[in-house]
Amino acid sequence: MRPNVWTRTLVSVSAVVGLAAGGLATAGTSFAAQDVKPAVRSEVSVLAVNNLGLSTTEARYVQCWLQDYWDYNGALDGQLGTNSWKAMQRNLHKHWGYNDSIDGIVGKNTIMALQRSMKAHQGYDGEIDGIAGPKTKAAFKRFAADSKPYC
Repeated sequence: MRPNVWTRTLVSVSAVVGLAAGGLATAGTSFAAQDVKPAVRSEVSVLAVNNLGLSTTEARYVQCWLQDYWDYNGALDGQLGTNSWKAMQRNLHKHWGYNDSIDGIVGKNTIMALQRSMKAHQGYDGEIDGIAGPKTKAAFKRFAADSKPYC
């Protein structure tokens, strides 16, 4: 049996109306989507934790040393965050030529002072360049190992 012309026409018109209605329904959501903020932000933020290649256990040893000597009173959680680095910066300021803000941000000046300290005590033989490369990270690991008795 063949459907008659009117049945085909009615089905075709219904399909077109359905598609148009669906298009109108989604049109409202596409306009609403313009007000949604993107999932990725374009601004740069400071990394909250910077272990410079240390494991959490090694970073905890550093925190224990900072607690004993440099007024670190945060958690001994192995996450070198802002407060850990502020304590480290106090040490670097007093002994290793750090002359920037005590802000807990691991920037070039913090790394340079850390490199001076690591050169004097941990066998760092690289440049004092403010870049935490493999030699800086290896010396910092040695420092962490030496800090273990403080935990």
